[in-house]
Amino acid sequence: MNASANTAQHGKIMLVGLGPGSHDHLTVRARTAIAEADTVIGYVTYIRLVADLIEGKEVIKKSMTEELDRAIEALERARQGKKVALVSSGDAGVYGMAGPTFEVLFQAGWTPDSGIEVEIVPGASAINTCAALVGAPLTHDFCAISLSDLLTPWPTIARRLDAVAYADFVVALYNPKSGRRTQQIVEAQRLFLRHRDPQTPVAIVKSGFRPKQRIEFTTLDKMGEADIGMLSTVLIGNSNTFIKHGLMVTPRGYANKYAIEEGERNTYAGEQAGRSLSTGLSGWMATIQESGKSVAELAAEYRLPEEYIAAVLQTELPPEGEENALEG
Repeated sequence: MNASANTAQHGKIMLVGLGPGSHDHLTVRARTAIAEADTVIGYVTYIRLVADLIEGKEVIKKSMTEELDRAIEALERARQGKKVALVSSGDAGVYGMAGPTFEVLFQAGWTPDSGIEVEIVPGASAINTCAALVGAPLTHDFCAISLSDLLTPWPTIARRLDAVAYADFVVALYNPKSGRRTQQIVEAQRLFLRHRDPQTPVAIVKSGFRPKQRIEFTTLDKMGEADIGMLSTVLIGNSNTFIKHGLMVTPRGYANKYAIEEGERNTYAGEQAGRSLSTGLSGWMATIQESGKSVAELAAEYRLPEEYIAAVLQTELPPEGEENALEG
């Protein structure tokens, strides 16, 4: 966000991502933003994480469910000409304070030219920090879903869980369980088992990079027996994810194109380095158009909607050599 020409007469809101909480994982900009701030606002636990960095500043502590109150306080202090650090664990834009703050600002008639500057200071989200602790589970497509139904209807969450389980994403479950919300993780497991092998690897990281850090590896069918709480992030692998030597790894897909033999990389017949797979979009389109199979047969084979298959069968193939050449 760009400051207006009148920034000197107005305050500033800095939405600061603290990362996992350890000072070693604070960005340089996060540290300087907190140092610049006149006022620091945040959830009690987050304030505690940076207690030694905020001595002498006005500190406003709020409870877990008071996100909008935090944003309102930040706006009020900024209107008084103060620089405000509104802190979130992880990244302020990932289940953090950036969204609620903009909602409050827009409701108040704020625009980027209003004089109050807004800066988002990124931090490592739980999905990144937990992945780093368990290995390399996110090297292929992944998504994050919060199991908290405090603000999101359960049917919406359930549809998302079912869709990503079916689509074979690696999934990070945020807010998986609390003292009062104990059934949501059970239902998530039930939905995943509809589509995933029971032996699918699962990693559970509690309080990552904090003093009470705990890491547990299990499988999808045993997930309910694990120690899971509000400070946990649950990582569910895809159909290719494996655990070896205490590390959870999701292959990128190089084995579909290359064979590594005696330290050398050899390309499989029919594949080209730097070009889409023979089963990539162009190759697949050509295959199904030449197959002679019906729309229904192809839809069942590839687990894709019949409407999509029908449209692809009518699509003119791109000239050879114009497919995506990105890799790496």
